[in-house]
Amino acid sequence: MEKLLFLAHRIPYPPNKGDKIRSYHFLKYLAERYQIYLGTFIDDANDWQYTANVDALCAASFYQKLNPRNAKIKSLQGLLTGDALSLPYYQNAAMQAWVQTTVKTQGIKKILVFSSVMAQFVECFADSDLVVDFVDVDSDKWRQYAESKHGIARWVYAREAKYLLAYEQKIARLAKTSLFVSAQEAELFRQLAQVAGDKIQHVDNGVDTDYFSPEHNFSSPYQTDERVLVFTGAMDYWANVDAVVWFAEQVFPLLAQRYPQLKFYIVGGKPSKAVQALAANANITVMGGVVDVRPYIAHAAVSVAPLRIARGVQNKVLEAMAMGKAIVATSAAMEGIAYQTDLAITVSDSAVDFAEQLASLLAKPAVANGNREFVKAHFSWQHNVAKLAAFLQG
Repeated sequence: MEKLLFLAHRIPYPPNKGDKIRSYHFLKYLAERYQIYLGTFIDDANDWQYTANVDALCAASFYQKLNPRNAKIKSLQGLLTGDALSLPYYQNAAMQAWVQTTVKTQGIKKILVFSSVMAQFVECFADSDLVVDFVDVDSDKWRQYAESKHGIARWVYAREAKYLLAYEQKIARLAKTSLFVSAQEAELFRQLAQVAGDKIQHVDNGVDTDYFSPEHNFSSPYQTDERVLVFTGAMDYWANVDAVVWFAEQVFPLLAQRYPQLKFYIVGGKPSKAVQALAANANITVMGGVVDVRPYIAHAAVSVAPLRIARGVQNKVLEAMAMGKAIVATSAAMEGIAYQTDLAITVSDSAVDFAEQLASLLAKPAVANGNREFVKAHFSWQHNVAKLAAFLQG
């Protein structure tokens, strides 16, 4: 089999959060078609236990420890060098040395970069067959962050948006193909980066619809008298934190008096202090990380996705749809999912309207079988990753 260098900014296992779900399915699919040489960072000590799972898919693997606190300090070098802060955050001599040695000794010509920051390790291989999966337009995410901040934070985030976009443009010009998570993200990048349109493509995310299925007989994790609204996602991710805080403070109180048994469950690992503080409300439960998120989705009355800052496709939305759940979401959370109006999905960006949509569903639960069928038709991993293979071969 042909050899492929695969660089990822985070170990692609376990597939339990957005980027790791996508990178894992890419790796799993490509391992059947290439000898994979994987270089990746591990930024969570708990993930070291999974290296054997990844090694089983690779001809060779290189794992580099990344301490997020130290990396944040190192990222400040970008202020002196005129770089986006995201680049020195991942800058690493050991990773660079492994990449250069591996490419040269193994004669590797094909390279897949997962996340633009990893492209810094292969810029020197101008003659390589390079495909970059940007996933989201990260520079635009920083722009959104800047708009929600004030003072020095606003300046830093606006600077990151500007400098990271410049780097994204540079890498897109070097790459044979640049990939994004949706047609909308790809079009946004075409407009921002002014790179030849045929070089900008997209590969949709997918869902394991056998795993995320309402046909499993899960025991309820909730009390028998509870009616639950559930949010799932990594709770150390700023956009998710902002989402649940807004929902808990602006939306949930509008429902609590009308529905005294209504509970809001926040399910996801590493809840920040701001998220933990929400549990002061007796009707809000911060679960933290759980072994299996599916019972929490399956037995909830409604899945909520109140993200106000988002890029790309939200796996939490697709997974809830695959479980046949009704969803109330913001427009940002539904970006990249061209859903049909006859599905059990309602979209609102105001707290009052969001609450009213939920009240309607609580009063008259929606039949959401169409949500699952939509996901099965449009977000199959097997179908979508086949597009990735075509881009690598082309």
